[in-house]
Amino acid sequence: MLTVKQLEEMSRLEMDQIDRNQLADIQGIEIDPAMPLEARMESYLEQVKNPYCFLCGNTVVRVRFAPEGDTLQNKLEHFFVSLKKT
Repeated sequence: MLTVKQLEEMSRLEMDQIDRNQLADIQGIEIDPAMPLEARMESYLEQVKNPYCFLCGNTVVRVRFAPEGDTLQNKLEHFFVSLKKT
């Protein structure tokens, strides 16, 4: 299992420090919904290797969190409302 220190180091990696060939594709990740929550989280982390940077098909996804500002939910709601207006 990943340590807090390892997760913090992964969260600070920049794109030029990441080898695309080492990234897991989340399309291939399988989680057994019957497992307890903690076991599902461990399984996900083992499979994704780096929860802050991974592939979704051919697209590199880099996840970052801001300590302040809008939530992802608010951003997505705003985005979808703007699509309805066009």
